[in-house]
Amino acid sequence: MTLTFEELIPAPSHAEGPHTEGFLLNSSTALRAAPGTESTERWLRSTLGGALGLPLAPGDGSADGAVSLEIDDSLAPEAYRLTVGERGIDIVGGAAPGVFWGAQTLRQLIGADAFRRAPLRAGVPHTVPGCLIEDSPRFRWRGMMLDVARHFMPKDGVLRYLDLLAAHKLNVFHFHLSDDQGWRIEIKRYPKLTEVGSWRPRSKWGHRASELWNDTPHGGYYTQDDIREIVAYAHERHIAVVPEIDIPGHSQAAIAAYPELGNTDVVDTASLGVWDTWGVNPNVLAPTENTLRFYEGVFEEVLELFPSTFIHVGGDECPKDQWKASPTAQARIKELGVGDEDGLQSWFIRHFDTWLTSRGRRLIGWDEILEGGLADGATVSSWRGYGGGIAAAKAGHDVVMCPEQQVYLDHRQGGGADEPVPIGFVRTLEDVYRFEPLPSQLTADEARHVLGTQANVWTEVMEHHARVDYQVFPRLAALAEVAWSTLPASAERDFADFERRMVPHYARLDALGVDYRPPGGPLPWQQRPGVLGRPIDGVPPNV
Repeated sequence: MTLTFEELIPAPSHAEGPHTEGFLLNSSTALRAAPGTESTERWLRSTLGGALGLPLAPGDGSADGAVSLEIDDSLAPEAYRLTVGERGIDIVGGAAPGVFWGAQTLRQLIGADAFRRAPLRAGVPHTVPGCLIEDSPRFRWRGMMLDVARHFMPKDGVLRYLDLLAAHKLNVFHFHLSDDQGWRIEIKRYPKLTEVGSWRPRSKWGHRASELWNDTPHGGYYTQDDIREIVAYAHERHIAVVPEIDIPGHSQAAIAAYPELGNTDVVDTASLGVWDTWGVNPNVLAPTENTLRFYEGVFEEVLELFPSTFIHVGGDECPKDQWKASPTAQARIKELGVGDEDGLQSWFIRHFDTWLTSRGRRLIGWDEILEGGLADGATVSSWRGYGGGIAAAKAGHDVVMCPEQQVYLDHRQGGGADEPVPIGFVRTLEDVYRFEPLPSQLTADEARHVLGTQANVWTEVMEHHARVDYQVFPRLAALAEVAWSTLPASAERDFADFERRMVPHYARLDALGVDYRPPGGPLPWQQRPGVLGRPIDGVPPNV
């Protein structure tokens, strides 16, 4: 079944039609790609051609009977114009990314068959409705953060999620690679990070207050070649991979591998293992020159693997108790003249801001990096609410808005007792659709510092990819529209229309094999009866 532009997600800026009966995609349809559009050409031939059983052979100079890809630099880089007529299909982008997003729109217009990996009926023609679509994104940062430290996602699962992001015109993959519960990236000069830090003997089953345990050892990591493959795969889909190495908190896996990184004067760090439960861990990095040199070595290898301008250093949830009790840390505070433990954390973050800046990169961290003073070039991921992002933007810092109360997709989707391991506030599909990333408290100049938004996916209670799918979808589709489309004010958004457009989108997700939460609630195999969560009642605060 072919669809119309009225069923697209995210909604385009401008669409009109039908101008004609449309274009018939069949075995004779050629693919004509102008210089600069090669990534979309490869994607169309392998993904769309593979799904429909069409060769999409290279075309000659004529666009008749062809899908034609071109670049028009008068358009913004991610903008595109898609024209479908009886003689062919033209996709024109301001740069390679715009052409690719236009191809994603074409895929949706064809229907759910275009989202499969092999044809249901090889060689059967597919009609694309005649239309003109002119489109461009509202925000340049449209992303999802995936935590692979709490529960590891094998490489194939990560590649699959990159495809899912691309299908929703999301262009940032924030890759949370280290935490107390696991270290997930090979660092050649520090092999114990993966030999020791990449696995734990057991895991808490449910919320940290649960009395249940999963006694199966859990672990895994990505080799440097795996990372290169992931980054290259993302690049072909015009997705930036932003790596996160968490410092100075959330570091017990690293300390378990290299005990000298911890506060050895107040705790027996040699006795620590990779953490097996959830929450905020007291074991943080020692503020020593040795620790700085160690992580400079880590980041040197990270920079070789990730071309991303932004490098995420975490900076969140760093308890100061050990620093308060540590003679070494207290001497460091006096030596540096930073006043207190918050100043010590600020010094830690500022060091790596300077270090990264000198190498042509930009530091980004969670909003706790505001405490004690923020380094000049740092960008803030505002997670505890809007407040950190507002403060950062007013101070002239760039911001990514991802408040926990609105777009943490580990939070539960309904209030029913059958919701699996319910965490946090109820955040329905409609709640996410009504999320507004741009706070009204900002002036026009300050608002320019809001780069965009992302959804965050913390995997403490997501033990495999089906659980991740359940928490992420369909809500990521709503976030994608919020990030891409220019929508009315939150209360004025037409959620009924979005629900209508989700009906064909569920068919696309089905074809992709996504184990999403159905509109009517979890299916029997999606439930987790008897596994304790931490539901919070009421409306989340707007902070």
